[in-house]
Amino acid sequence: MANPKGKPENFGNQQSRELTDNLSFRVTKEMKEAVKSQADPPEFCRQAIQEKLDKNQSSS
Repeated sequence: MANPKGKPENFGNQQSRELTDNLSFRVTKEMKEAVKSQADPPEFCRQAIQEKLDKNQSSS
């Protein structure tokens, strides 16, 4: 039976980077609903966080 959580290599991330850690934080109900309505909510969140991290790093 396949792993229901999937494999990191199937998420479009670099092969050298494994998705092994979890991150949780509080959001408003509206934010949660907006994220859940995305085609791929976990990938949407990863990309949004990475974009912000890249922006902050380039402005430093």
